[in-house]
Amino acid sequence: MGRRLATRGWYFAAATAILALAAQRPAEPPKPAQRGIALWSLRTLDVADEEALGAECGAPSGGGLVLPTGAPAALSCEAARTIFAQVRTNLAAPVTDVEAAKFADGVVDWLDPHGLWSIAPDAPVAPLVRREGERLLRELEAAPNGGPCAAADVIGASLATWMKTLRAAFDEGLREARPEGRARPPAEVWRAVTAAPFEDGPITRNGRELARELGREVGAARAAYGAPLDPYVTAASQRLFPDLTAEAWGRVVIAAAVRAYVPQLDAHGAWAPLDEEISIYDLDLETNPPLRLWSEMTRTALGIRIDRGALAPLLDGDVVLSVRGVPLAGMSVEQAEQSALIEGAPHGPPASVTILRPHVAHPMELVVAPAPAPVREGPAHPAEPSELPFDVVRYADGRVAIVTIPDVPDDLGDRVGAALARVREAHDIRGVLLDLRANGGGSTDGAIAALGHFLPGAALFPMRRRDGGVEVERAPEVPADESYSGPLAALVDGDSASAAEMIAGAIASYRRGVVIGDRTYGKGCAQEYLDDEAHAGVLRLTTLLFSLPDGAPVQKVGISPQITLSLPAATEREARLARALEPWRGPDVRDSALVREVPWALHGGRVGPCRDETVCRALRALGTSVAAAR
Repeated sequence: MGRRLATRGWYFAAATAILALAAQRPAEPPKPAQRGIALWSLRTLDVADEEALGAECGAPSGGGLVLPTGAPAALSCEAARTIFAQVRTNLAAPVTDVEAAKFADGVVDWLDPHGLWSIAPDAPVAPLVRREGERLLRELEAAPNGGPCAAADVIGASLATWMKTLRAAFDEGLREARPEGRARPPAEVWRAVTAAPFEDGPITRNGRELARELGREVGAARAAYGAPLDPYVTAASQRLFPDLTAEAWGRVVIAAAVRAYVPQLDAHGAWAPLDEEISIYDLDLETNPPLRLWSEMTRTALGIRIDRGALAPLLDGDVVLSVRGVPLAGMSVEQAEQSALIEGAPHGPPASVTILRPHVAHPMELVVAPAPAPVREGPAHPAEPSELPFDVVRYADGRVAIVTIPDVPDDLGDRVGAALARVREAHDIRGVLLDLRANGGGSTDGAIAALGHFLPGAALFPMRRRDGGVEVERAPEVPADESYSGPLAALVDGDSASAAEMIAGAIASYRRGVVIGDRTYGKGCAQEYLDDEAHAGVLRLTTLLFSLPDGAPVQKVGISPQITLSLPAATEREARLARALEPWRGPDVRDSALVREVPWALHGGRVGPCRDETVCRALRALGTSVAAAR
């Protein structure tokens, strides 16, 4: 099933809540950031899908996202081969061979969500994965029915043995935590309950040592809270040290191999199992993103600690033991994040949550039922779009409107329309400057809708698929009283990427305005979200290359501004990414009647003051005789 397009500049994702939490995954190399469009309104699972997923992949929650079970992701050899073939077939350009060493490193990282299983210095698994990496890759790239994946079974046998060692260390820690004739001080118990045992950066602690510490922390909590904590103690033991056969561990290895393989073919690609699928989306770009039980968290031995953004009646500082009856102990970061989402609010079912709270001697059962939005009187009104940052700066005998666009969500057209309504109310506006600096992109739909306010009905971006077919996107026909026909400029820098480059590039192609600043990032490709053909997860794949309306390539090239400003140098470029696609020059699809220049008036030095001096520099450059004539 095809999914909507996303063109996010993935390297920008560190600021999102999901990636801030993903930093808790130990010692991973940089992965494509989670900048995408979450399309859960499109996810529906039929009966056959649900049966195919099985217990390892969780069960549907409210008919939408899968509710994670906490089990490690697992795939059969044939399922992985099916996904490998799907990836190779759907990418926008033919792929080259994968480097076995890099693939093996990725398997090691994706295999270990805790810093216990493969990454720990004393774990025997990583060296074995690297020795078997080339064979594992060759077996998974084989044709369907290409025989067993023997390398995965060898690694699985090592994991099964290693897990017994870790479980013994955990049990030893549990015994050490038993009270010896005295109760522990409450403050000491709470420190154990809320501690963050998992390392954020490179893993330096031995697996046995971490397992023993986890046992002590879990044991201290069990001694303080008693039998009500038993289900969560059991969950911690089963999740952190799964008692699986060698063959079952081999399936876990294969799932990690798929996660490692896709980015080796596609610089912006990813695969995630259904119970971790939100890890490859950017929910903040949704027009109506789902509610979260929290926005920032830290994993603990028994669940997660809410650090920020608790949804009432939850409080920041609570330790969440379970959501909807499923314990969180031992879940990966991605699974815990997916457990935190409330779909269909306020009309969906409420979420039951079990927590520990300071100064409360027992686990608390809470129900989170988001209140419906207040009903307005009179005819129904659509939700108001979030306002874009808006400022006005003196320019000659009037003012210039500065509209900051930090990213490109689905509803950017509505947001730009609301900003332009303010421009029309001001009467003395001499021009509009769109500030696209550090805008990593987002939704192609959002970019095209925004351009409709400046280039109504214009033919925009040729998009080429692997088979050579070219589709042309067109801006919507925005009514005259909602469009803007005055002087326009786009301020960009090296961190302006993807859908942001679409906006600036279309403005330049049609000579509709002036692009000013520094050369942009150069991401001229788009991703689609696809259900994998194994019915086990979701793929994000680069399936399209796009050019500007005049045919100029964007991929690996970027947009060179008509007026250059000296700005801080960008540290990342699409051209520097391994596996980035080559540039593509498309056809000139411009509507000649819409190619026109709207010059800026001279300002005579009367500019500012500005909150940001770069904005004033841009306006002063725009108002010179050369720029005004252009």
